[in-house]
Amino acid sequence: MRGSCGWFYYSTYEDRAYFYIVKTFRKLLWAGTWTLTVIGVLLVLRRIGIMAGLGKWLISPRFPFDSGLHNFPVLTIAHITPGLIFILLGPFQFRNRRNSVPGKSRVVFIIASYTIGISALVMPFVVLPLGGLNEAVASSFFAIYFLVSITMSLRNMNQPGLRWEWLLRAYAVGLAIATVRPIMALSFVFFGLKPETFLGTAFWIGFSLHAITAEVWINLKRTPPIATVW
Repeated sequence: MRGSCGWFYYSTYEDRAYFYIVKTFRKLLWAGTWTLTVIGVLLVLRRIGIMAGLGKWLISPRFPFDSGLHNFPVLTIAHITPGLIFILLGPFQFRNRRNSVPGKSRVVFIIASYTIGISALVMPFVVLPLGGLNEAVASSFFAIYFLVSITMSLRNMNQPGLRWEWLLRAYAVGLAIATVRPIMALSFVFFGLKPETFLGTAFWIGFSLHAITAEVWINLKRTPPIATVW
């Protein structure tokens, strides 16, 4: 519909469709976020158990995930401790999109994020990845992407919209590790793929899926419900 001043408006039907899509997508995102948060916490607790000497109960011979972590205690603790902080604080970083003043929670979250990203870059060169070179490349690539996103969120601190977008990108990628394990489980149940064979590919799928989902949500939030063009 066109007004007398040359404006273009979406129809009422398109407005309703847009709001329905955004509302539904938001609900799915939050449901997925809390589910992955629980999975992420369980993964961290499992690694802590392995570090505490409970590996014989927590590591299956058929799925030797994290079996070499006890050989690198300092690096492992430096990765999983801020990882737990990141997982627990992450959902609360998006309560107020327009607030440009970082609170204590945001500061702790940023510090934990940098620690995770740097340790994730180091780990493939120290701990032999179960998924081989494919996993190492995927881990390094998305660790760099994660660090760049966190840095860009800080650089745009005075621009709440951009800061929110970059922070969301970082959070989505950081939470992706909780998606990789279900992907591995499904690949074994339905296709019989072993971790050594498919773990690297599962990394690419899980992290890419999260990055794409973040971009979809960012673009949905950028799109106004009523478009106006001169």
